[in-house]
Order: sequence, then structure tokens, then C-alpha cells
Amino acid sequence: MKREITGKDLTNEAPRSPRLRVGGYAILGRTIDKCRALVAGNIGEYHFDCPLDRTLFGFKEIRGEDFRAQIEQGRSDEEIIEWLNQSGEEKTPAQIRRWSEKMEASSLHDDLEKRDFFVEETKKLGLDPEKTTTFAWLEVDDRVSHAQQAA
Repeated sequence: MKREITGKDLTNEAPRSPRLRVGGYAILGRTIDKCRALVAGNIGEYHFDCPLDRTLFGFKEIRGEDFRAQIEQGRSDEEIIEWLNQSGEEKTPAQIRRWSEKMEASSLHDDLEKRDFFVEETKKLGLDPEKTTTFAWLEVDDRVSHAQQAA
């Protein structure tokens, strides 16, 4: 029996921070929130299976469409963690921790193809692109975007 898809309405609130670890994985909570919102029809300006989500999918060697199929079945966070741990490439808790730490410390400023975009977006928010991590930028952008929507 298919369960109802419930989650955050991303037209009214931000997804979880990418640095929040769910099952030990950075990004996972945010990816779950965006996918649930997509399935429920309230993703707003967010995107599922975006380059950030794909870093998680690439790390585990899974596909976004397979992840989405799990969400469409109404899986809980715990069930998604279990599925993720059993799918794709097997990862030890230490590998997951190291990957999550690396992701949290990374910055799009270091990516030559994305640097100009990142500089422009961080400067709009009053952030120093050379000192801002990708996760910090996303968190500030989420707060500013939702504060503007509430105004």
C-alpha cells in the first residue's frame, strides 16, 4: 500500500541545512526534503537531482530516479537511510564521515566552472566568496529567500 508523501512545503520554508547529518550523510536531509516536496508538488524554487544532490548520489553510486522512487513510496527518513546504506557502493561509517566533512568544508569558489556564478551569488548576499563554503552560502540564501517571501 502506498503511503502519503508528507514533508516540508518548500514554497513556505527552506529544506534542512546541507550540513545536518542524516544517517551520517551531509546533504541527505536536504535532498529528502526537496524530493518529497517535488513529489507533493510544493518544491517552489528548489531543485531535486541538482548538482549538490548528485554529489551524494555519485558518492553512493545511485541514481536520482531510484532515490525518487523510494520517496514516492512514502519512505521515512530512517527507511531512506536503510535503503541508501544497502544501495550503490558500500561505504563504511568512516568513509561517510570523511566524505561529509569534505563536503561541508568545500566551496564552489574552488570549482573553475562554477566560480563566476558563486562569486556573483555570494556577493548578492554580502558574503566573501573566497571565505564562504557552499553550505554556508546555501544556508544564508535559504534564510534571505524565505525572509523575503514572508515580507
